[in-house]
This record gives sequence, C-alpha cells and structure tokens, in this order.
Amino acid sequence: MADVRVLRDGPGPAEVAGVLLTPGASATRDHATLVALDAALTAVGVPVRRVDVPRGAKAAPARIVEETTAFAADLGVGTDRLMVGGRSFGGRMCSVAVADGLPVAGLLLLSYPLHPPAKPETLRVAHLPRVTVPVLAVSGASDPYGSPAELTEHLAALAGPVTLVTVPGGHAPADPPVVDAVRTWLT
Repeated sequence: MADVRVLRDGPGPAEVAGVLLTPGASATRDHATLVALDAALTAVGVPVRRVDVPRGAKAAPARIVEETTAFAADLGVGTDRLMVGGRSFGGRMCSVAVADGLPVAGLLLLSYPLHPPAKPETLRVAHLPRVTVPVLAVSGASDPYGSPAELTEHLAALAGPVTLVTVPGGHAPADPPVVDAVRTWLT
C-alpha cells in the first residue's frame, strides 16, 4: 500500500497538455515503467512523449529543454502546459532543467537518486530549492538511493507544492503502484 505525504501543500499541476518522460542512466525510453505510464496516461487523454537523454549531467538538462520545447510545439502549447520527469537520473536531470528555468506545469520524480547507495553524504540536492513548480515524487520504501525519511527531509527544500508517495520496493518498485500514484495526481 502506498504512503502519501504532502510535504508542502498547494495546487497541483493545472491544465497539463502532455507529459515528457525520461529514463534512468542505464535504461532507455522503453523502460517498462515509462511504457506503463505512457499507456495509462494516454488512455485518459494525456499525451506522453518518452525520450532518451545523454548520460552526462551537463548535456542531459539541455536535451530535456530541447525535447520539451519540441513536444510543446507539436502539441501547439507552451512548455508551461507540460509536465516533465522521469526515473532516477532522468528525473534528476529534469529537476535540474526546471531549476535552471525551464517553465513547466509540474515535475515528476520517480525513484529520485538523492545520493549513491551507501553514500548519504554525497547529496544531489543543491538545485532543489530553485524548483518552484508542483512536484510528485514516487519512491520505493527501501530505495538505497534515498530513504523515505531522507526524501522527506530534502524534498521539503523545494519551493513549490510537493507530494511524496512511498510504495513497496526498492529503487525499481513494481509499476502498478507507481502508475496509480502518477495517474491519481494528474487526473
């Protein structure tokens, strides 16, 4: 069963015209979770684009901006009507793009990698206070990249509304509860 915590209350994303999804560092846009989200969101009328991003932390945010801009143009809307996010590295790179000024409706963080496993002192959070859009974070209860307590502490630094959903599992929790959390938050 999922544990839902609202870390900072506020409105969720409004009038989302589409969702751009990115994979983790060792995966592609055809990762099972992204495919499952694509199917579930498309079924309720939300267009989805899954994209691969370069593995480099410097190149990935720029690619996310390019892909988000292209997706918005294809839909005939501004980027501020899109939700961006992804799994692990992909979600982190989306959060960097948003923190650096990419205007979007909201941010989706799936299995956000706060730190490498067993290295909680190596945090990847310096940019988070600059994220002002609504955020949904979904993570496994035993994720070695960030425990629910660590996520609660560090995601509270975000400036916008934040909802944290903890589901059973580790860094790759089962797809159904992840999909359910995202669909519920968006619709």
